[in-house]
Amino acid sequence: MLWLEDIVEQKIRAALERGEFADLPGHGRPLDLTADPLVPEDLRVAYRILKNAGFVPPQLEARNEIHDLEQLIRGMDAGAERSKALRKLHLLNTQLSASQRGGRNLQLEADYYERLMERLAER
Repeated sequence: MLWLEDIVEQKIRAALERGEFADLPGHGRPLDLTADPLVPEDLRVAYRILKNAGFVPPQLEARNEIHDLEQLIRGMDAGAERSKALRKLHLLNTQLSASQRGGRNLQLEADYYERLMERLAER
């Protein structure tokens, strides 16, 4: 694939020399990285308001929590606490997976979640 990249680079350099990129809209201005083209247009304003208020979407929050828990588990010795953390990690991954599939959201009530974790710890 290296030869293909070389051909592309040559074509880009030739177009630059001919001035084909000089009249493009936004030439000389920084890119607007605040726009989110992956968010549907009718939701962008609402997402921007939530973002400015410090709100993090549940899926992103779950990913962050999973990442933090994985880091914590790596540093733990084998034992009951590590087993509990692994079960929580599995639950979080299951919740995230279910929400991404568009299926029923597995948001658990706080007290139900605590009872579930206690029962799993007993095993």
